[in-house]
Amino acid sequence: MDKYVTGAVIRRLREKKNLTQEELAQKVFVSSKTVSKWETGLGFPDITLLEPLAAALGISVIELLSGEDIKNCNRSFKMTRGKFYVCPVCGNVIQASGEALVCCCGITLPPLEAEEADEEHPIKVEVVEDEYYVTVDHPMTKDHYISFLAAVSDQGIQFIKLYPEGNAEARFKIRCVSRILAYCNRHGLFTVKI
Repeated sequence: MDKYVTGAVIRRLREKKNLTQEELAQKVFVSSKTVSKWETGLGFPDITLLEPLAAALGISVIELLSGEDIKNCNRSFKMTRGKFYVCPVCGNVIQASGEALVCCCGITLPPLEAEEADEEHPIKVEVVEDEYYVTVDHPMTKDHYISFLAAVSDQGIQFIKLYPEGNAEARFKIRCVSRILAYCNRHGLFTVKI
């Protein structure tokens, strides 16, 4: 972020909520003089007040910092354009259906870029009745393992979380699956098209 909340933004949002300076001050536990200083540009809110200030004004911190209302334009998207994010600290896996700013454990996470499956990460897909049986011939030790498998279709994502010392295998319903993804905790995301 290269912006910080301005007094004009605070005033506009406060008036939009029909709050007086005193009422806003009470909500964020500061004096009305402090709010007045913010609005006249003689001071800025402390960073620790951004979250309570945004909550009092009924917006997100991102909206407060940008000074603009963020509206969902509901642009059409394809599930196949979804993004995965993995936290290197806790291993949390986050999936978004498009571009997003994702943070976990205090770290901004980059979206994973899928590479074609290679000989070290071979993704095998077999048809068993109405499912794909997916296996990855890969070590599953505590330090080096496949963290998850996913099947991506235009209708959604089927996701299976895997754990060290287990098997790198999963079953997915065949319906409209276009690709299979496997995430190695050391080497990243791999894909194979169906």
